[in-house]
Amino acid sequence: MALEDAKSQIDHAFTRDDPRGPSYELTFGGATSFLRRRYTKDLSGVDIAVTGVPFDQAVTNRPGTRLGPRAIREASSLQAPDAPYGWPFDVLSERIIVDYGDVAFDYADVPAFPAALTAHIRGILEAGAASVVLGGDHYISFPILKAYAEVYGPISLIQVDAHTDTWADDDMDRVDHGTMFYKAVKSGIVDPATSVQIGIRTTNEDTLGVNIIDAPEFHRIGPEAAAARAREIVGDRPCYLSFDIDGLDPAFAPGTGTPVWGGLSSAQAAALLRGLAGVNIRGGDIVEVSPPFDTTGATAIAGAHVAVEICQLLGWRMREGA
Repeated sequence: MALEDAKSQIDHAFTRDDPRGPSYELTFGGATSFLRRRYTKDLSGVDIAVTGVPFDQAVTNRPGTRLGPRAIREASSLQAPDAPYGWPFDVLSERIIVDYGDVAFDYADVPAFPAALTAHIRGILEAGAASVVLGGDHYISFPILKAYAEVYGPISLIQVDAHTDTWADDDMDRVDHGTMFYKAVKSGIVDPATSVQIGIRTTNEDTLGVNIIDAPEFHRIGPEAAAARAREIVGDRPCYLSFDIDGLDPAFAPGTGTPVWGGLSSAQAAALLRGLAGVNIRGGDIVEVSPPFDTTGATAIAGAHVAVEICQLLGWRMREGA
């Protein structure tokens, strides 16, 4: 049926009738929504809302992640025709996933941005959907987590990253992609004792009590053991998964603002994410994809795969009725 369907399917972002299932639209043509899901602002009955946050005013090195959501959506068209590999079920066929578009904000009014993003995510959660966010720089996780904490209280965090992003900063209004998890812990949004950061390979002496599986340890024990340890740390608490693409080694994800050698391979990241199946995940994001430095598109492709895996993890949790 795939070849026959490809002859007639076009612009599934706007024309598809069934919200479930694959899309055989030509991968190199048509409107680019995430995985060819329908663009909509109607969240009635929606399980997962994928949304973009094209914000990079918090970067400390190379800018360009404001273009990340668009690039990830385009890269995701490669995955739209197939069930996600390595899973015993297909979340695209089992759950209603939509592309909710991007958050609206005034690019010149940076101080107003955090509240606008929190309100955007709050609207998704109030509709009963989970959010999967395409960034954008990593600061965006802080306003997102504020919305999640309103629903779940202090939430557990699983973070894949080269950096802890917990450098001290007691000015809660500063917009910085290296201090937002310090603020999240200090403001009680994130519970450090049941949170874990994976792939860390930059020095920060004060981890604020967050559990660390740094990159050398990850390479020593392997992705399956790292996932098992993360599941043990989080337990059955509601958790949020934040994946900074610089958690991958620059050989696999060069298109990012602050690349650090010695990171995860794409194969290790896939094994890690699949090993997290069963965690009580409530939402997630993929951040720091910077297309201007992504000359081959490999980083956007990796970002799209991460976003799909987050959807699969959400689908697994929904299957269990949690």
